[in-house]
Amino acid sequence: MISNLAYVDPKAVIGNNVTIHPFAYIDKDVVIGDNCEIKPYASVLAGTTMGKNNRVFQGAIVGAEPQDFRFKGEATRLEIGDNNAIREYVVINRATTPEGLTKIGNRNFILKGTRVGHDCIVDDDCVLGIDCDLAGDCHIHSKAILAGRVIVKENCRVGSWALIKSGCRTGKDVPPYILASHNPIQYSGINAYILRKQGLSDEVIENIALAYRQIYSSGTSLENGVLRIKEVVTPGAEIDYILKFIEDSKMGIIATYGEGSF
Repeated sequence: MISNLAYVDPKAVIGNNVTIHPFAYIDKDVVIGDNCEIKPYASVLAGTTMGKNNRVFQGAIVGAEPQDFRFKGEATRLEIGDNNAIREYVVINRATTPEGLTKIGNRNFILKGTRVGHDCIVDDDCVLGIDCDLAGDCHIHSKAILAGRVIVKENCRVGSWALIKSGCRTGKDVPPYILASHNPIQYSGINAYILRKQGLSDEVIENIALAYRQIYSSGTSLENGVLRIKEVVTPGAEIDYILKFIEDSKMGIIATYGEGSF
């Protein structure tokens, strides 16, 4: 299943039933799990560990050196889980330092031309659309959706089930369960259609909407909005997650149009 026209370093560890097409490049210090497929002209570079059932498409570069002036040439790491689709010309940078880690979870779709910068974490079941760009140290929580050409600046987070529409760029955290659109980026409501398709009840969705109304429609500060959530919104796992996401924010969260950011 390994073409004699591919380059596979003798020190690479290749699992069972792996297909490596002609002109693929597999570096030293690479682990590729069972049932993976590496398409022509794809590169898997040193420091990369990949789980099972991944597909790496033409021209992708997985485990590229970090685009970071702090990088001094050390051996650094990229970990990829199982069942990911890494499409054409994707670039995933490994970590900047030996202590760091770039990590891709499971069942993600990373579409054509997207770059995942050094030390980023992409959790499970995410969609990163065509030509997205994640700067260093970003964290994309599970089930987030980034449409095409979204730019996420360094150290920012995107919450679970958030949907960022095409062409947006953010230098702030995007909270979970919301729609974000426009430039400057703004809160545009709840991602209700997707949440409903995933089986959340109308009661839970309305509770999420009520929580965000305390932040985005009450005309008060973020701190007061959080207090109002605790006072008027029925507690639940989703509300706890929203509150923790805001509490943990170091970059602040996006606001409504014309208001800048919290």
